[in-house]
Amino acid sequence: MKNISPFHIAIPVHNLNECRQFYGEVLGCQEGRSSKQWVDFNLFGHQLVIHYKPKPKDSALHYNPVDGHDVPIPHYGVVLPWNEFKKFSEDLIRKKVKFVIEPYIRFKGQIGEQATMFFLDPAGNALEFKAFKKPEQLFAK
Repeated sequence: MKNISPFHIAIPVHNLNECRQFYGEVLGCQEGRSSKQWVDFNLFGHQLVIHYKPKPKDSALHYNPVDGHDVPIPHYGVVLPWNEFKKFSEDLIRKKVKFVIEPYIRFKGQIGEQATMFFLDPAGNALEFKAFKKPEQLFAK
């Protein structure tokens, strides 16, 4: 796989302090620059920015059925190395993160075998972290 450039994503949060604690302490992201309205984080080498936005009246997520699970849409996250996914998911379990979809293996023994998990941040943003057994199969059909 080629060297991959870091992505940048900015997301809305209705409680900057609560989300700052979640991304910094629960997920272990290093904090970068910040102001009264936003905070930068290093999310596994990628730039995540949480921006304050008042909570909308209807903040319900949409879900699509995938492999017998209700997958929250939209969602974002990082593809981790296989062994790092295991450590990260165990750490989240120890910290009592409530999962939308608990860590499990998809496509076991098939092309694209992957570990995946979904959870929400305190503002209701959905995150998916995953890992491929064979990273070169990230885009395999």
